Amino acid sequence: MWRRLNLSRFLLAVLLTIGSFGTGIAGFMIIEGFGVIDAFYMTMITVSTVGFGELHPLSPPGRLFVSLYIFFNLLVVAYLLSVLTTYIFDGELRNMFNMLRTDQEIRGFKDHVIVCGFGRNGSKAYHELRASGAQVVIVEQDEALLKAASEANEGTILAVFGDATADDTLRAAGVSRARALITSLPKDADNVFVALTARELNPAIKIIARASLKTSEHKLLRAGADSVVMPDEIGGSHMANLVMRPEVIRFLDMISGLGPNKLRLEEMRPEELRYEWRARSIRELDIRSRTGATVIGLKHHEGELQVSPNADVVPVPGDVLLFLGTDEQINALIKLFRA
Repeated sequence: MWRRLNLSRFLLAVLLTIGSFGTGIAGFMIIEGFGVIDAFYMTMITVSTVGFGELHPLSPPGRLFVSLYIFFNLLVVAYLLSVLTTYIFDGELRNMFNMLRTDQEIRGFKDHVIVCGFGRNGSKAYHELRASGAQVVIVEQDEALLKAASEANEGTILAVFGDATADDTLRAAGVSRARALITSLPKDADNVFVALTARELNPAIKIIARASLKTSEHKLLRAGADSVVMPDEIGGSHMANLVMRPEVIRFLDMISGLGPNKLRLEEMRPEELRYEWRARSIRELDIRSRTGATVIGLKHHEGELQVSPNADVVPVPGDVLLFLGTDEQINALIKLFRA
């Protein structure tokens, strides 16, 4: 917590101040033979420079000590004032309170998603997750990135500032209660370390990792990642397919939310259906007529994925129905069918 709050300078200033007082009291007691109370009094009037008179005339060694002590205290006071000015006027104190408030809010999260890194890939993942209604916590070291996003009318972004490869940072993001983690840090080695740490802290969490090099894919999977995404490789395939299969890619862009007419994918399990819709075949659900959305797939509980499933199939608990439609159609689907 101390490391995340960045209190090292403040702690150093406090330690220097305490050390300065201790040096003054010890110096007056040893050099001048003062008692504890008298030594404390002389230290206070020397440090505060209020100008009260000395209790007893100082000896030459005592005057030398006081001269050096005053110079040393000027440096300590100057440093202490600079630290306090930074915390009060430069927003450090406000940032600390915001961090404590955010930590308190994150403690109430459960089944949320953690996104490590708020670069191009991380920010895109964040916006997609938020658009789908998921609770998201960002882990980022660069506060300027999140500040710029917040100022762009994107609302409050819950974030933990710190190194995503550190156990304490992931714990502060609620990794033990999260359902998924996306690590999109610039370095593959950091993503490997995040995946390894997250898997250790939460064996049940789903981990999606970004990789730049093909050789990193197997390392990420061994480290505990469930899926590895390579943006450069996907981008190259996308450009090639735009030449060979342009209409297919335009359709995929619509599904991805990149085209002008956005489509949305959604999934629903039979046990999530309202009671009156359970134990019915796809034909009896008649989803297309009732909502406009289309059933495009059915993932059986055994693991097999069936594209365009037979209308007479009755989904059973453990299966997953896949739907495609516009935002309005999917929202109507959720409102009508989801319990």
